[in-house]
Amino acid sequence: MKNIKRRDGFNGQKLICLPRTVWKNIIAPDPVLSRLYVAEIGYFPRASCHYRERRKGCVDNILIYCVMGKGWYKIKDKKFEMGPNEFVILPASSKHISYGADETDPWTIYWLHFTGHDLEIFNRRFEIGTNEAPRRIRYNEKGLQLWKTMYQNLEKGYNNENLSNTNLCLYHFIATFLFPEKDTVEKKQDPDDKVVEIIDFMRSRLEDILTIEEMAAKCALSTSHFSSVFRKATGMSPLLYFIQLKLEKACLHLHDSDMKVKDIASSLGYKDPYYFSRLFKKYMRISPESYRSSAPGSIAPARHVASPTPIASSRPVASAPIIFSQKRAS
Repeated sequence: MKNIKRRDGFNGQKLICLPRTVWKNIIAPDPVLSRLYVAEIGYFPRASCHYRERRKGCVDNILIYCVMGKGWYKIKDKKFEMGPNEFVILPASSKHISYGADETDPWTIYWLHFTGHDLEIFNRRFEIGTNEAPRRIRYNEKGLQLWKTMYQNLEKGYNNENLSNTNLCLYHFIATFLFPEKDTVEKKQDPDDKVVEIIDFMRSRLEDILTIEEMAAKCALSTSHFSSVFRKATGMSPLLYFIQLKLEKACLHLHDSDMKVKDIASSLGYKDPYYFSRLFKKYMRISPESYRSSAPGSIAPARHVASPTPIASSRPVASAPIIFSQKRAS
């Protein structure tokens, strides 16, 4: 069966388009907001069959940041390929443009449209041209944090405060791409420092489902090399360590709150509470409900096993108190 091309509708996507009434009633009359503002913002994970064609171009600038997989974009007859940790800003233009995901390895992208009265001046000042190839940068964690802030602001509603906050974040967000910190790109890190960095990253993303590819991209390593370095430093695979951190958080919720198991599961990125309960029991050898009832005063120490060997680094890794046995991890 032939794959059907689509512009959106991907599992797990996020998408907000500002209504025209917001532009007319709030943004246009405001001399600050109207200079440059977010018109649309989105996140498309593993966007299989993604395809967008704009025969008359677009009145907005379009920033696309690929974090995984591959894709492409085409301006008139010139085509460019994009891969992980590459971005492009397609300037507002009347030229025919199109873009989409690779057929065999579809991209995961964060993107936004931005426009305003100062858009033409902005594009001239920063030399954003329609024939520009994608630029490669280090994993832009700061940019993604700002993207999340902008999205959450707009989710709350379109009042002046939320739009102003988003507007200010937009400038900073663009700057993280146009002016990435050179020292983060050029600095040669010790492998153990990379492991410390990725564990900190894991802790900040417990509500998400991370992949090996995303973790490796953040460290600027291949997936095989990253897995090898991580296992050597911690004694377990990156994904197993991430599960460990999630279950540590789950145990804290079970002990310190009256949250329902399904809500705990959801807060840790597990949409299926039954899957979460099976995972919890597999590694903790006890169900979440039994764990809660067996520890009225404190987290039951009998369920803990040895922590992984600390990393010999200038920055110690704060290992979680709830660790799985190495036999079960292999």
